[in-house]
Amino acid sequence: MDRTQFLLGVSLVLFATGLFGVVVRRNLLVMLMFMELMLNGVNLALVTFAQRGGAAEGAVLVFLIFIVAAAEIAIAIPLVLLLVRDRHTLDVGAYAELKG
Repeated sequence: MDRTQFLLGVSLVLFATGLFGVVVRRNLLVMLMFMELMLNGVNLALVTFAQRGGAAEGAVLVFLIFIVAAAEIAIAIPLVLLLVRDRHTLDVGAYAELKG
């Protein structure tokens, strides 16, 4: 097994673990952490493909994904804190009536 296959396998495991955690867990903060894990799996795959192909586009996409992840956390954490202050719980089921 070469290094590319190993790194792609690790990125698949990271993404699958994150997806499983988002689907199974009901805690908002834990779900956000699993979403970040999914983004890290995608980043690892993009870096692996960029290194293998020698192109800079993969590195640019990784940089953009880092920006999206930072924006997600900067927006999501204050929203979660406001929801917790209102309902006193992190359970996703308590916020079902917020669906539009």
